Amino acid sequence: MSMYRTQTRPGTTRRDPRTPGAGRPGTVGPRTTGTGAAPGALGTGAGTAVRRPPRAPAPLHHQFAVRLLAVLSGERPVISMLHQVIGDAYDQLVELAPRTPFRTRGVRPVVRKCGSFSPRPDVIEAFAMIGAGAQLRAMAFRLEQHADRRWRCTAVDLGGERIAPGRTGAGV
Repeated sequence: MSMYRTQTRPGTTRRDPRTPGAGRPGTVGPRTTGTGAAPGALGTGAGTAVRRPPRAPAPLHHQFAVRLLAVLSGERPVISMLHQVIGDAYDQLVELAPRTPFRTRGVRPVVRKCGSFSPRPDVIEAFAMIGAGAQLRAMAFRLEQHADRRWRCTAVDLGGERIAPGRTGAGV
């Protein structure tokens, strides 16, 4: 018997109301236990689910690196970072994003490693190593905590891709 159904009397079952699809006719809840094996499969504890402890959320600088990568690879529009990037950094992002410096063919770029340094409690200077297949590139950014307790990016550097505000990138 799976963990999603309870036995009422021999030959009948009733749906557990805490499962997806409960109370809707014709719906079926999950067919597997937490291990990915079919309920009652050998080696899984005869239908008992194995609970993994919840993962700790990724550090702030890693979460930001993933969002920034989504913009610089063309997956998300620049405007999605409007309230997270301020000042010259936003202008720089607007200049960089149309060129999609992290867009690749075939392999989706990912943040392979992310590290940070805090010169002050309200500042994080971070780097991210962006990988796509065998290609590896670097990205650096600075996050500052403002009076409203929100963290915002104030600088972005892609190692040679930096553009001064108000200048065009082609040959200037």
